[in-house]
Amino acid sequence: MKKIIKVGVVGVGYLGRFHAQKYAAMPDVHLVGVADADPERAGQVADECATQPYTDYHGLLDQVDAVSIVVPTSLHHEVAKACLLQQVDVMVEKPITTTLTEADDLIRVARDQQRILQVGHLERFNPAVLAMQPLLTHPLFIEAHRISVFKERGTDVDVVLDLMIHDIDIVLSIVKSPIVSILTAGAPVITHLTDIANARLIFANGCTANITVSRISMETMRRMRIFQPGQYLSIDFGRKEIMAVQLRPGQDGGNPEPEINKSTFQDQDALELELSDFVHHVRERSKPAVSGEEGRRALDVALQVIAQIHGNRERVEQILRDEGRTDLLAHLKTR
Repeated sequence: MKKIIKVGVVGVGYLGRFHAQKYAAMPDVHLVGVADADPERAGQVADECATQPYTDYHGLLDQVDAVSIVVPTSLHHEVAKACLLQQVDVMVEKPITTTLTEADDLIRVARDQQRILQVGHLERFNPAVLAMQPLLTHPLFIEAHRISVFKERGTDVDVVLDLMIHDIDIVLSIVKSPIVSILTAGAPVITHLTDIANARLIFANGCTANITVSRISMETMRRMRIFQPGQYLSIDFGRKEIMAVQLRPGQDGGNPEPEINKSTFQDQDALELELSDFVHHVRERSKPAVSGEEGRRALDVALQVIAQIHGNRERVEQILRDEGRTDLLAHLKTR
């Protein structure tokens, strides 16, 4: 008989509520409680999931084996560290923290306390991404587009930490090679933070990844295309679809012919897979694939992208000041 894993959720806003629902439905898992600074929200989600509400997450820590932390990014370090020091395993939503210093501290504390630290890079558990892994050989060019309509949720960070970090993490997991060059472009449009961005990552093994993200578009798209010798892969994260196109020798020495294979995984839930994976590592005391170190690696690249975009913006601001365009400068002003 499997050990019952006692879990809690800290932060039950839009995404945290889904964490609570998934845990509540899992076999061999007991959702002890949910915590949120908003007592009404905590009570509402607790009622939905037949558990106990807390307004202070510290009240949960001596009752659980593990927690999901789904609070604003600026609080990730503080909350995750408190949980780890209380001998509680942690699933923290992406990005792991706001700085590399904070990430390093969490990794150190998790190691010292012998606790699980997993980072919620959800797209790693997208069924189409999982199905893509056996098809990979030597990616030469990767193109990713992740665009969405504007929503207030997530605007506490810029679009690189909000959206691009998903694709950065996937690309880093695919391309087993150091980055030798990063070229970026980005701009604030609606918020004072970057709302649209592009990053071109060039790797030592010859692969190039071109990543475009936007949170101010008129449509939603989450796709990645991977080109490698003799094969082209197209992954639609939203539809959970993967298409593989491979050239086969033509008949009687004729032109090569494409062989197209499509697979759809609509019946599989990425969040459920991710949280089940976390519970598995808690139970087995094993290191997750999306560890604190993996989360730090993605954050490192994301912060380099952000720094380069900010440098570009500072040059634009100086040009606007020289031209006397205070109307545009007021909105573009970096924080």
